[in-house]
Amino acid sequence: MTKYNTNTICVQGGYSPKNGESRVVPIVQSTTFKYETSQNMGDLFDLKESGYFYTRLANPTNDAVANKITQLEGGVAGILTSSGQAANFYAILNIVKAGDHVISSSAIYGGTYNLIANTMKNLGIEATFVEPDISLEELRTKFKENTKLVFGETLSNPSLKVLDIEKFATAAHEHGVPLIVDNTFPTPIFCRPFEWGADIVTHSTTKYMNGSANSVGGVVVDSGNFNWEDYKSKYPGLTSPDPTYHGTVYTESFGKAAYITKMTTTLMRDLGSIPSPQNSFYLGIGLETLHLRMERHFENALKIARFLEVNDKISWVSFSGLEKDDQYNLAQKYLPNGSSGVISFGVKGGRQAAIKFMDSLKLAAIVTHVADTRTCVLHPASTTHRQMNDSELLAAGVSPDLIRMSVGIEYVEDIIEDIEQALDEI
Repeated sequence: MTKYNTNTICVQGGYSPKNGESRVVPIVQSTTFKYETSQNMGDLFDLKESGYFYTRLANPTNDAVANKITQLEGGVAGILTSSGQAANFYAILNIVKAGDHVISSSAIYGGTYNLIANTMKNLGIEATFVEPDISLEELRTKFKENTKLVFGETLSNPSLKVLDIEKFATAAHEHGVPLIVDNTFPTPIFCRPFEWGADIVTHSTTKYMNGSANSVGGVVVDSGNFNWEDYKSKYPGLTSPDPTYHGTVYTESFGKAAYITKMTTTLMRDLGSIPSPQNSFYLGIGLETLHLRMERHFENALKIARFLEVNDKISWVSFSGLEKDDQYNLAQKYLPNGSSGVISFGVKGGRQAAIKFMDSLKLAAIVTHVADTRTCVLHPASTTHRQMNDSELLAAGVSPDLIRMSVGIEYVEDIIEDIEQALDEI
């Protein structure tokens, strides 16, 4: 297969129409698929043949878009989910059960923190959270006999901490467990975590991948690099017979695609967080311009970060593209060509000044969203992270005065003018 540049994959990856077929990925808006014989259908249910029989498990539109993202990340198999939260939940639950333990960076999205710290705790899954800048030596001490995975975000939301992927991957692999990385903010345009040792990548495709805020979605991509067979006792769901599929052993029957196949045939079968083909179609359209948009998002954000950095009404600015930023050196390693369009900063005067600033913006909107074409702002401590207590907020890098600005792809001087007039109102 020809190895195309990432930009080309954005436009044409994942789908190769044959003679006379639709040039654009078709929307197969059907729940079911017809077969000529009962045997045909039975073979599909027994996993003896590949094909489509019910959209809750798989759909041609969904698969084409998942294939494109898998190519972009350099993986072997991927599956779309109905949201980014579902993607992270499935990525973890696919290889853990009650009584198991996971290690996670504390600098992650508030919803994901709550998923791991509380919801999964209620399912009997224990978690240990660590600072992203923890030393390798200390990180090694956090592993237990029942640890099954390590989790982190390439660029954390909203604290913008850069994950030292190699460090976390080293510790994970020394203890025979995979590293799962949420790559939502940089996207594979700016970072491909598999190249640094990550084993599984997730995304909230609702964000930059879609780009237009018109559909919610997620994706899980497997690198195919983690050898589950080397750790059979840890991952029996992948390496021992599955009684719900006539004794299928996923690693034996599906090789490097075992992890995603199991996710499809068990979690998607039983929990059903599949996206609609219509939403996947929107995502596919967004992916075609991802490489162009990410460059503009970062370019605009860097100019705005430089403007904020010298403004006397701003107390601090966090953006890894700034030379003085404490994440700059790590960003030069993992994100040398850009990070994202998201900036975090504080306004002098604390929470009330931050609220006044946001309420005075005219072009930028206050929305519970991030990473689409339009500039928006949010106060995480009182919205996306409001379920955390003060110590949890501090551990996640979210201060009470933190404003998250997702810089869009508008004309940058218009955005700066809007920020300037809002600051004048303080």
